[in-house]
Amino acid sequence: QVQLVESGGGLVRAGGSLRLSCAASGSFFSIYAMDWYRQATGKQREMVAQITSGGSKTYADSVKGRFTISRDNAKKMVYLQMDSLKPEDTAVYYCRGGLGTSEYWGQGTLVTVSS
Repeated sequence: QVQLVESGGGLVRAGGSLRLSCAASGSFFSIYAMDWYRQATGKQREMVAQITSGGSKTYADSVKGRFTISRDNAKKMVYLQMDSLKPEDTAVYYCRGGLGTSEYWGQGTLVTVSS
């Protein structure tokens, strides 16, 4: 089983940057695909970025060129570097780990981007 804890959220002005972190505990972290999702008030949760166990990365069109996902398997960490933030990036951001039919979620961290 994997437990995930996000950190790094906060309030930032439009155009600014934040770096989210996700700390994992448990075994076999390196073989999990790790994702960042977000959910804005009144909207469905959406995937923002994914990094596979092999390091392949996928991004939502809305964040391509602005967000960067990375992982450090030795530290059991996943990061989301968010640059050129926009007010529409305001949401609760969640870390997710997936392996086969198993998935694990963190509690979320709030990102607020002011205009």
